Amino acid sequence: MRCVRYVHIFCCQQPLYPKSGRALLAPYDTEAATLELIQFVFTLREIMLRALNIPIDAIRTIVAIAETGSLSKAATKLGLSQPAVSAQVKRLQGLIGGQLFVKTANGTTFTDLGELALRQARIILNANDQMLRLGGDEHASVHRVGLSSLFAQRLFERAGRSDFSDLSIHVDQSGAIRKGLIEGYIDVAFIFAPHVDHELAKIVREQRAFPAIWVRSRDFVLSPGAPIPIITLPGQDWMTGPLDRMGSAYKVVLHTSDYLVRLTAVRLGIGLTALPSFSLPDDLIESPDYYLPQLSDLRAVICARPGLRGDVATRLVKRIKGLFDDHILDPPGKCGLSKGL
Repeated sequence: MRCVRYVHIFCCQQPLYPKSGRALLAPYDTEAATLELIQFVFTLREIMLRALNIPIDAIRTIVAIAETGSLSKAATKLGLSQPAVSAQVKRLQGLIGGQLFVKTANGTTFTDLGELALRQARIILNANDQMLRLGGDEHASVHRVGLSSLFAQRLFERAGRSDFSDLSIHVDQSGAIRKGLIEGYIDVAFIFAPHVDHELAKIVREQRAFPAIWVRSRDFVLSPGAPIPIITLPGQDWMTGPLDRMGSAYKVVLHTSDYLVRLTAVRLGIGLTALPSFSLPDDLIESPDYYLPQLSDLRAVICARPGLRGDVATRLVKRIKGLFDDHILDPPGKCGLSKGL
């Protein structure tokens, strides 16, 4: 008796044929023919799923267009022909389902959809590059340097534009930069570290001590008998600790990790804060008043991520520390790495 098999074919949860939505019923006389049909279906499904994944080259293209302002300049940056870049854009627009750019007299402008796509492209590209770095790509043409906000200001003030050609600068709070070092997506970092624990000590290459000072606006006046208004950082007791030990009456009026917000509040006379002496803005002044305790020096460390090749780490550390070598560094007996670890 003839053996008839029927195969219900679905691909991506949709009927393959016909368009009416009814599944294809295919009669086959042999087991081999049935298996061949099933293999064909799964191959077709894989091809369709692969088509829904956006290639990383297309993502790099959209970011390059944003950075250069035109398709032709993006092609030059990526080392591609302009038709190749145009093909990438066309493919990306087809996958996303809308126009990403419009050409204007001043170059290429992103549509609203393009702006949304660009934001996601940067996130995806950053995650892709970070994952590649986990394996320790020592031959990378660009290395990631993490800096505390205060050190970043110093870098931008003193370094020339050419100094950034082979660096990707990541600026954040010291705690976030430290996490990036440990996780491997930041190569070298310069951060504040009041307490160097065992994990951090293993990756420290250099350390520095910077005098800390109280800072206020020029017209700030403390009302008699009023508590000292203090603007502090989250998770930092190097300001409030000395006040507690001195027995000073104070009130935390603003608690923020945003450096610019903190300075703005000081400029408005809302309160006082403390900074490393090298970062004192020109429009603010040191406040050595009798009611304020002397602050201890701030410890900072230059670290290299675990697994970074020695010569690469040495070269990057040398470049970073050169920006601060005109300050009082490593005063004897104050910042020995072996102490307190």
